[in-house]
Amino acid sequence: MGKDDPNLFYPVREECRADTPPTRFIPKQRKTLSERKWNSIFRPQGEVDFKEALKRIQRGGIHPSIRGVVWEFLLGCYDPNTTFDQRSSLRQQRREQYAMLKAECQRMEATIGTGKFITAPVISEDGEPIEPDDGTTARTNEDPSLNRENSRNPFIDDFSPGPSSRVINSSERILDEKVIQWKRTLHQIGLDVVRTDRMLVFYESEENQAKLWDVLAIYAWVDKDIGYCQGMSDLCSPMVILFENEADAFWCFERLMRRLRGNFRSTRTSIGVQSELTRLASIVRSVDPKLHQHLETLDGGEYLFAFRMLMVLFRREFSFGDTLFLWELMWAMEYNPNLFSLYEESSSTSDQSQREGAGNDKHLKNCGKFEREYLKNKGNVQQTVPISVFLVASILKTKSKQMLKEANGLDDVVKILNEITGKLEAKKACKEALKIQHKYLTKAKKP
Repeated sequence: MGKDDPNLFYPVREECRADTPPTRFIPKQRKTLSERKWNSIFRPQGEVDFKEALKRIQRGGIHPSIRGVVWEFLLGCYDPNTTFDQRSSLRQQRREQYAMLKAECQRMEATIGTGKFITAPVISEDGEPIEPDDGTTARTNEDPSLNRENSRNPFIDDFSPGPSSRVINSSERILDEKVIQWKRTLHQIGLDVVRTDRMLVFYESEENQAKLWDVLAIYAWVDKDIGYCQGMSDLCSPMVILFENEADAFWCFERLMRRLRGNFRSTRTSIGVQSELTRLASIVRSVDPKLHQHLETLDGGEYLFAFRMLMVLFRREFSFGDTLFLWELMWAMEYNPNLFSLYEESSSTSDQSQREGAGNDKHLKNCGKFEREYLKNKGNVQQTVPISVFLVASILKTKSKQMLKEANGLDDVVKILNEITGKLEAKKACKEALKIQHKYLTKAKKP
């Protein structure tokens, strides 16, 4: 293997290699954004000619050695028009803000920041602490210094019934409920952490697992509306691996969640990702009506079989390294430089009015390929559709003939889609997604 082999950057545990598909992505000269090329596109004060970076990323991805820092620009953590000093100041502010958030969470749960994490419930539905059968606290590799007496929660412990109880006003009661709800998620985060990317050498370290747990636990506290949902660990794991500083990993994940959090918003009658599945159905019906009709005949017209692909952005369909390559291709193709200010102003960046406001830029050449196509046709479509939905549509289209011939039920559809695991090529899949997008938007123009 050469020095640029991405398998060297994300090594797989020896015992897992036989069951782990190798990474197909290999950095290529004059195509992949290299460290040398990245350093050459900075202006003297630090502003980035991101148009040049986009060209390289869309052609050949990002070299693993600089992937983290470039992702921060792709996801809107930093405006390319800022200087070195401005970004350094903003990074420091965010690190201090994360430290305060972490300290706030530590006051509620002492395990945070200790290099350990929780895998068993520590609180009941009514807010009472839960002790394991052996009398110790429910943590992995228990440290005797970490006991329930040292993790007293003033919001909950002061709200115990009895003569000594103080009067609790309504705002405190609401906070109590939010703390209880947050603490009930901590063990589920831990259970997901131990299952996330366990084939990687990186997660042989409990400290690295705890780092992932910390980031997810703090995010669940910050985003009280969504909290934590299964699948978030798959989205956060690459950030923890790419960034040595935990705060930088948190803010990069937080920016990604601004794009995807709607997928995790569920009610008793609907799932958050349902809107994207509905859009997927509309696209397939437009570009491959025979396949759509066949899926409807099989009671698959709601496209629930594509749920996983959209929720965790194809983490199961690609190797770890190829997933990162795919993500950066998608983000580069969706890139719009005017969206940065919107990321700062609102957490719902997918809102249609915001997207159109950001699209009033005459310089389309500064946007990614996918975004340019959307901006040219925004008068012909009712709502934006992320490239991930077109990517699923492209995968379905490539399997159309096989599904029409072999799928006699939804189990057959799932089986056919499972066969693509580890066999997809990220760049080819994105290229096909762009073709589907163009075909769909062209049809949308017609009466």
